[in-house]
Amino acid sequence: MTTQKPTWIPLLVLLAVAVLALFTDLPGSIPTEGIDTGDTAWLIVASGLVLLMTPGLAYFYGGMVNHKNVISTMLQSFIAMGVISVIWVVFGFSLAFGNSIGGWIGDPTTFFMFNNVFDHKLSLGSADQIKFTIPFALFAFFQMKFAVITPALISGALAERINFKAYVLFMVLFCIFVYSPLAHWTWHPDGFLFNLGVLDFAGGTVVHMSAGWAALAGALYLRRRKSHIESNILPPANIPYVLLGTALLWFGWFGFNAGSALGANSLSVTAFATTHIAAASAGLSWILFDVTRGKKVSALGFCIGAVVGLVAITPAAGFVTLPVAIFIGVIAAMVSNIIAHWRASSNLDDTLDVFPCHGVGGMVGMLMTGIFATSAVNSAVAGNGLFYGETDLFVKHILALAIVSAFAFGVSYILLIVTDKIIPLRVNEEEERLGLDISQHDESITE
Repeated sequence: MTTQKPTWIPLLVLLAVAVLALFTDLPGSIPTEGIDTGDTAWLIVASGLVLLMTPGLAYFYGGMVNHKNVISTMLQSFIAMGVISVIWVVFGFSLAFGNSIGGWIGDPTTFFMFNNVFDHKLSLGSADQIKFTIPFALFAFFQMKFAVITPALISGALAERINFKAYVLFMVLFCIFVYSPLAHWTWHPDGFLFNLGVLDFAGGTVVHMSAGWAALAGALYLRRRKSHIESNILPPANIPYVLLGTALLWFGWFGFNAGSALGANSLSVTAFATTHIAAASAGLSWILFDVTRGKKVSALGFCIGAVVGLVAITPAAGFVTLPVAIFIGVIAAMVSNIIAHWRASSNLDDTLDVFPCHGVGGMVGMLMTGIFATSAVNSAVAGNGLFYGETDLFVKHILALAIVSAFAFGVSYILLIVTDKIIPLRVNEEEERLGLDISQHDESITE
């Protein structure tokens, strides 16, 4: 067992939060009128399904890295469930869904320490634009699970070479300065992208594009692994882990997308159906596209393709028809496959292809939403997509894609620089050679 210099700062911060929690106000009168028990039951289940996706991601990523970095890679997902959950209660939810400051960010004091959450009225926005049939606190916890998985997605691009402490710090900064603003812009009724008319049913921009662009920034900033430079990359540690992770992600994604209807209704059924068929189509598309290159059908290929399909359908799930979901899955998998193969032949060391899968998949999904969204599926669609002869929605999505991409990449790169100044982001060469399981955690799957 190796030792390291002890540090008290993280524990003192957590203790301060714990003590502060004792002095928060008790909730007042909790509203019950207008709450639908069926909707509430479904959203409780959906929230659990979305949280399950983070352990699923841990297995998905953990199976793809080499055997020296399995535990470290998996822990980078699990730690998000602890860190981001606490931040969300303290002020993260306020930044995303608090009273809007110019349409750009929420007031951090609105729901500080979850004050005014349990007794909040069943609506959101300055003009009560969104009406809830579930407790407002349940909405807050449902959204928490999205905030948890997003920085965990980024970790796949940084795997096998990032300092764990620096990763945690970056994750905190990303949640504050990238994720929360994007969630406010897109999902708060007073957010500027929401008011522009941009559609994102369950997180194509907020979750996947933000994670994908941050992953690209991280891969560029951390530079290449020594094994990547030497073309001596070890094989995946455990393909059955990848299969298990894919199953958990696929299962959890029903909560991710169908839960975003915020009720047990026909729209949630539409999102449920489009989610499944897009994943199935994309998994097939990926492996069949590989076959055209002369490659064998692989379990890894089907799993990656299915996840790309889930990513791409996320912004469109509640806005498009079921046949369109097949088209989205097939095309998204082919585009991401092309970008992943380009990445593999380049000097870009995105360890687990987070940008080709989540960044590109999210962008394809966003554009597809602008093309195929229709009010026939969801009355919230103010103007139909390009496929139906209208251009306004598609133009708005092109604009939003450019804004979100520039913001997520630029701010993430700045946060990487800031993090590196505080805690070195990259492990040294010896720690990388030894593997992060041992060098960062004194644990190993081979003991």
